[in-house]
Amino acid sequence: MTLQRRILILVCAVVLLAAVGVLAVVRASSRADEKNQTQAGGPQITRGEVSLAPDAAGRRIVFRNMAWGPHRDELATVPADAPQGPRTASGVSCLRFHSAAGTGICLQADKGGVQESYRAVVLDAHLKEVSAHPLAGIPTRARVSPGGHLVAWTVFVGGDSYAGTNFSTRTSLLDLRTGRFDASLEDFEIRKDGKAYRNADVNFWGVTFAADERTFYATLATGGQTYLVRGDLAERTVTTLRENLECPSLSPDGTRLVFKKRVAGLSPDAPWRLYVLDLASMREAPLAEERSVDDQVVWRDDKSVVYSLPGDFGADLYALPADGSGAPAPLMASALAPAFLG
Repeated sequence: MTLQRRILILVCAVVLLAAVGVLAVVRASSRADEKNQTQAGGPQITRGEVSLAPDAAGRRIVFRNMAWGPHRDELATVPADAPQGPRTASGVSCLRFHSAAGTGICLQADKGGVQESYRAVVLDAHLKEVSAHPLAGIPTRARVSPGGHLVAWTVFVGGDSYAGTNFSTRTSLLDLRTGRFDASLEDFEIRKDGKAYRNADVNFWGVTFAADERTFYATLATGGQTYLVRGDLAERTVTTLRENLECPSLSPDGTRLVFKKRVAGLSPDAPWRLYVLDLASMREAPLAEERSVDDQVVWRDDKSVVYSLPGDFGADLYALPADGSGAPAPLMASALAPAFLG
């Protein structure tokens, strides 16, 4: 083969690769533009005031709106007794969100730089920024304590899914009363099987707070196993309680945890089922959801929980009794990360 022919082949290859790259960019841009167009048959959404404060008019749900259109990813609200009704959008965008007692935590993309980054923003009852903290990775979990004094969040530092084993997380805690910021739960003392424990492979995620504004529960992963841990903010300790338990969510009365559990025999890509754990007896029971749920549920009240599953426009919300009875019921389409307020 002559040198001229080799050069011609090389030039053709470069041109082909460039064309493929341009096509990929065009398709991504088209997809992004499509998400900005209002979806046919989607919920009615208008811009308005969204508050995290108690409302005399009744309970509300504040959540991340996933419906395509100009308000996609914004915090929106609906009455809790009319979840499929018209939505009021706030103009504040969040990837993950939670709220309690007039405090909100919003994990959002910061698109100001050349490379997309993320930050955790503490919000007041009027969705005004109180403080902000840069995030070390992709947002995945967020929680506010019942009294609104503590916030926690988890990000993927490595990987982007809990389904496999090749990921790394970082979970942070912020005490709004004192301003104390714990950048990583890995700095807490771990007590496992009655002894102090340390290992370089430790990961934490899925914090849920008790009403005493001191105790919390979370997931600890180490040695290829996951554990439920109980944390003590004052002592700065976490103690293992039980194996094979992820993303716990504490009931409003503090007596039960709903969590996702890996079940043998299920697909590695969809390995979880929802269970409830009675903290007094430490007995667990499955909930009546047969699909794999990769979410940290939210309690709607003392009797039922809400969680997300993949939907046509990102995610949909479902409600389920927390005692193992009943069946899943659709709650809201095109919605994620709900908080029940009031």
